[in-house]
Amino acid sequence: MAAAPPILRPHPGVEVFIDEGCHILELANDENDPAMSIARARVEPGVTTAWHRVRGTVERYVILDGSGRMEVGDLPPQEVQAGDVVLIPPSVRQRIANTGAGDLVFLAICTPRFRPENYEDAAADAD
Repeated sequence: MAAAPPILRPHPGVEVFIDEGCHILELANDENDPAMSIARARVEPGVTTAWHRVRGTVERYVILDGSGRMEVGDLPPQEVQAGDVVLIPPSVRQRIANTGAGDLVFLAICTPRFRPENYEDAAADAD
């Protein structure tokens, strides 16, 4: 009999607030699956995350709930809402603002998986 595939079950109580300005719940980020990671991000109303980039990592935001304004690189800001998918190329600065009345919730899917040493503050690039 074949072994059952692993099921990852994150616990909502493990959500952490990060300096970038949002709450993160890691759903899947494991060295045994280096090709991808998934985190649920939550941005409170009126908050804009800090400019940042992830070196060598493609990031996709899958908007689950709420509305916001996404900024990627030098592109003009774009409004986002539930169902939208934002593609963020490797090493490109980014930030997102919650423009709605409730929380903005999205999945951050990274390929390869997110590694903290690849995260960079990109505030200086925004000037």
